[in-house]
Amino acid sequence: MTTDPAFALPPRPGGLAALEQRLAKDLECLGWPARSWMPACRHDGERVLDVAIVGGGQAGLAAAAALSQQGIQAAVFDRSSAGCEGPWATTARMETLRSPKELTGPALGLPALTFRAWFEAQYGAEAWAALDKIPRLQWMDYLRWYRRVMSVDVRNDIAITGVHPRADAMVRLDLRTPAGNEHVLARRVVLATGRDGLGGPAIPAFTGALPRAKWAHSSDEMDYAQLTGLRVGVVGAGSSAMDSAATALEAGAQSVDLLIRRDDLPRVNKGKGAGVPGLTQGHYDLPDELKWRVRHYINVSNTPPPHGSTLRVSRHPNARFNMSCPIQRIAWDGKVLRASTPKGEFIFDFLIVSTGFKVDWQNRPELSAIAPHVRAWGDRFAPAPGDDDQELSDSPDLGPVFEFQEKSAGTCPGLDRIHCFCYPAALSHGTVSGDIPAISEGARRLAGGMASLFYREDFEHHFARLEAYDEPELFGDEWVPAAPPGPARDPRTESTRYNTP
Repeated sequence: MTTDPAFALPPRPGGLAALEQRLAKDLECLGWPARSWMPACRHDGERVLDVAIVGGGQAGLAAAAALSQQGIQAAVFDRSSAGCEGPWATTARMETLRSPKELTGPALGLPALTFRAWFEAQYGAEAWAALDKIPRLQWMDYLRWYRRVMSVDVRNDIAITGVHPRADAMVRLDLRTPAGNEHVLARRVVLATGRDGLGGPAIPAFTGALPRAKWAHSSDEMDYAQLTGLRVGVVGAGSSAMDSAATALEAGAQSVDLLIRRDDLPRVNKGKGAGVPGLTQGHYDLPDELKWRVRHYINVSNTPPPHGSTLRVSRHPNARFNMSCPIQRIAWDGKVLRASTPKGEFIFDFLIVSTGFKVDWQNRPELSAIAPHVRAWGDRFAPAPGDDDQELSDSPDLGPVFEFQEKSAGTCPGLDRIHCFCYPAALSHGTVSGDIPAISEGARRLAGGMASLFYREDFEHHFARLEAYDEPELFGDEWVPAAPPGPARDPRTESTRYNTP
């Protein structure tokens, strides 16, 4: 397990309370949340939300907090119980985050809202200096704190079962709640649904012949204690493959074989090298060819697993890295899994496939009403020969405020009221809608764009308020009017006129 010093230190009494006072003062000085300016909206006696956000992980929290700074109220819906939003406390299995600890994440430019401030308030500056990477579960603790101090309206244990844009400037969300099926209306909806936000796991076809109880995807919720004493195969060599392999080994697996189709592991994380402010702010404005070029290059370069995650696996003598070893065939013989590869046959009791995610609308039945109408990049853009990339072709072609656009104009009125603030937005906007490094920039872009859209849409309302505005700045008693001027005087003749005997 991790040796980060935070686990050995008790929190300092009173430190967090002092930080919260500092943050509250900063928010007060900034006028955050901003004064409400949105007109109240009702439909058939039902209140219409300004914005509904689907997903209460770090992207949903950042989006809601950024909207609050713009004076726009958002309600956040999450299917998980309170404190378990996102993957950190459920399906993520890394010991620490992969991002450098110095990144400010969803802090939205507020120093007192950063993880560093939260950590130092409890453990001190020396512990921060000694910390290598942020422990995963501590990041979840920080997000729970973020939700509380930013007063984000998260409504837990609510699953979205349908998203229906309408022609009357509203979107209906169908909900499954502990009290039964309900619905809400919102003027705009944000999908802050994470890495698999428009689909789900990319499952290899060969799993179709296997009993479901004998394999799992690395993103599945699973008790790894069930792997104790078993021979485990892990397909893949990315970050989640290493995390899954290490977790299985630490749970007491008899052996773990990583089946890696590449001849070697990549050494350089090209995505990390792309992270400069110019790209963060300017990716959306690039020509299509350059957007594709950047994202495709990062995809084909492959991302290496983190140094620490790889060592976490290799320190176990019963872990084996099998290169150039894709599965050609695999079958269940009633007792074991038999996997045929170029390196021979492997016998497994359980298989974990760590094969990433993909856009797959069929895996998102709640989005079935919009799926046929969303324009993807593949509907309008043809890459240069040799640069084909299915992930990019399937990516939604988004507008400047992350909004979906229609494949055929007029076929789905209101589709552009649904905003894709999750990983599949990367080709259109860059990685500003899910990953820690630039999540604040993405949230502010979303919030500012929404404020503009709402103002334009409600222009007549705001102009009428402008005309009706009558708060006096002056009351009429701040000055004394001058007396009317006397007869005109000519300086050239003034001495003659007034000195004549």
